[in-house]
Amino acid sequence: MRRSAVVAASALIAAAALIGLPGPASSTAPSPVADLPAAAFMQVPNSTGASALGPTAQSDGALRAAGFLGTDTALVERGSAPSWPTAKPAISQPTVSAGRDWKPPRYSLTGIATFYDNGTTAMRLPRGTIVRICGAGGCVLRTVNDYGPQSPGRLIDLYRPDFFAVCGCASWSGTTTVTVSIY
Repeated sequence: MRRSAVVAASALIAAAALIGLPGPASSTAPSPVADLPAAAFMQVPNSTGASALGPTAQSDGALRAAGFLGTDTALVERGSAPSWPTAKPAISQPTVSAGRDWKPPRYSLTGIATFYDNGTTAMRLPRGTIVRICGAGGCVLRTVNDYGPQSPGRLIDLYRPDFFAVCGCASWSGTTTVTVSIY
């Protein structure tokens, strides 16, 4: 035999579930969508004879805000000119003399550089060492992030775009002489 409270609770839960269900479980059918009457879109005249919804609608003075802008309102900002300078000030830069723009390296090596397409700069130095590689085409500053090269005659392996930026040679070239400054 079941308790009456358990039976009553389960009956209330079932009734609440049926009431909350949409569609076929509910007791009412959906109402059809009614068309709006055409009079809902007509302009309504006000006491002044102008249309309340038209572009020429005017409200009386009692309904206007204090800062009402009409068609004949002039916009004027009152006040004086600013007291700070309005032009860009002239700045005098110190003259720069020709000299070194790189700090002196710990040491420099000269040797043969090659390229390979791993996207790394490989040299027999610890990873994270900053090196400047200079050749006939220019210089690049890179961080060593791979160990190599394995050939005894090569000094450094460069990523292909870096190699041709340093080399300044034709695309068929495979090696070039470089100076590597270690920082």
